[in-house]
Amino acid sequence: MSGKNWDRVPIDAQSVDAPLSLSAVFLVVTVASEQSALAKVAAVLGGLDDLVKTVGFRDLSGRLSCIAGIGRELWDRLSPNRRPLELKPFAPIKGAVHSAPSTAGDLLFYIRSERPDMCFEFERILLDSLGDGVTVVDEVSGFRYFDARDLLGFVDGTANPTGLDLPASALVGDEDADFAGGSYVVVQKYLHDLNAWARTPTPLQEEIIGRTKIDNIEIDDDDAPRKSHKSLATIEDADGNEYDILRDNMPFGQPGRREFGTYFIGYSRYLWVIEKMLQRMYIGDPPGAYDRLLDFSTPHSGTTFFAPTRPMLQTLVESAQEKPAAAR
Repeated sequence: MSGKNWDRVPIDAQSVDAPLSLSAVFLVVTVASEQSALAKVAAVLGGLDDLVKTVGFRDLSGRLSCIAGIGRELWDRLSPNRRPLELKPFAPIKGAVHSAPSTAGDLLFYIRSERPDMCFEFERILLDSLGDGVTVVDEVSGFRYFDARDLLGFVDGTANPTGLDLPASALVGDEDADFAGGSYVVVQKYLHDLNAWARTPTPLQEEIIGRTKIDNIEIDDDDAPRKSHKSLATIEDADGNEYDILRDNMPFGQPGRREFGTYFIGYSRYLWVIEKMLQRMYIGDPPGAYDRLLDFSTPHSGTTFFAPTRPMLQTLVESAQEKPAAAR
């Protein structure tokens, strides 16, 4: 997809490398146990690309896109005999001070656009199509905040892979050939204590994050007694090879409710990379030296999905739709 001119055509569904947007909706739902609910979900997933075109063609400059991620339990209902090698539910993490919960979710819809009204319209039609067979468990509207900063005031996503490094980091390869081109997706909703953060001196904030606040310069903390968020989120294997993930995090909030947060969404070629990153954040490296950002940011959700390619999604849907007929 990286060579496509998205100014002339709608963005295909399942385009992990679609441009970052000004607006987004993160929608997580569960699917009822009835076969009719599963059949409805399969039909909607099969028509996802058409829905992107239906809404997105009204204004191509709005760059509407949608990615569907499928959780382990729903994947097994759709395709009991074949699943991505690493796909499993989000594993909760219990640190000495902070914990990461695992929460429900069969389907993730990550809806992006330059226009919030297009995200709204797409979500409205999507939920109408899914009907009563699904239950919304989380719905967050995100926005781009100034020069790609989070609500803590720091630029977010600087270390994202670009160019040829993006597919190598975010998309499954020959190691799982049946699912090549798809991506593991982990989402977490974090709420921030902005009052406590504001009371923290800027030099200490920079030490915690690992970058300067104004100009986003990386701080070398190799010799520091406590690793920064940046360093704890850097993953290497035993041979010193670094593994990146693709982050599309977005701020969200409602000032009237004193709600300020970041919705973390990470794509990875290997699920273990994000799992190791979270282990380092919550357990610490060395153990006990956890990510001090967690003193100000609390996770309220944690769910794992797999985002298949569009052809892969169509195959999955067709297989699920054939099952009831075969049983008759």
